[in-house]
Amino acid sequence: MHSERQAKRLARKKIVFVIVEGPSDEEALGLFFNRIYDKSSVHVHIVHGDLTTMNGNIRNRIADAVREYANSTHLKKTDFQEVIHIVDMDGAYIPDSAVIGDSAAIDPVYNTTEIRTCNPDGIKCRNEQKRKNLDVISSLLFVWGGVPYQAYYMSCNLEHVLYNKLNCTDQEKENNAFAFAKNYKDNVPGFVSFIADSDFSVPGTYLESWTFIKQDKHSLERYTNLGICLRPEKEEAEGEAGSQQKI
Repeated sequence: MHSERQAKRLARKKIVFVIVEGPSDEEALGLFFNRIYDKSSVHVHIVHGDLTTMNGNIRNRIADAVREYANSTHLKKTDFQEVIHIVDMDGAYIPDSAVIGDSAAIDPVYNTTEIRTCNPDGIKCRNEQKRKNLDVISSLLFVWGGVPYQAYYMSCNLEHVLYNKLNCTDQEKENNAFAFAKNYKDNVPGFVSFIADSDFSVPGTYLESWTFIKQDKHSLERYTNLGICLRPEKEEAEGEAGSQQKI
């Protein structure tokens, strides 16, 4: 009964299904998606991993995540407004020559020009797999037979974009996410402006932004195209606010 009541409540609004990699990503962004898409019902789905580094059909993995949530809440395809997928670039498109062997780098160490690692062949293989999947999802328009889908990137990763920090520990990710959300929780327009209007905000169309990040070493540098996702919502809110002021 509880799930049926939840389904009836959710069905009043279309679902915006947001896919993120980990709990700290949800901590940093979940509040803002709920506030920005206030006319919809937002569900943030934590993958606990990186779908873009996994073998297999990434289209099916994404569709399965949406379908499983729909089944658990008695929802249909038509109840979904869209799927928003947040991905880290992790230097996936850099040349192999920028992956540097370093016996001291037990975990990969990122900077804006190279990745240092004790297992360069492993990173090169990971990047190859990640590129294949990113190439698929960057041109993917629908999942699960018709639900609109778009992927937005954080480069080199979410911590790099939001906090200008690389190589964070899990605890640092949690602490930074909490501080970031607290800083902007009462200033959603400020959050949107930070994402959409900063020097790391990639302009242009959605497809142009993906062409850009795949070039040179941009996938290690500090960039995001998430502003392309948020800007229409910002403009709509500003338009409504202007109309209310005229009244």
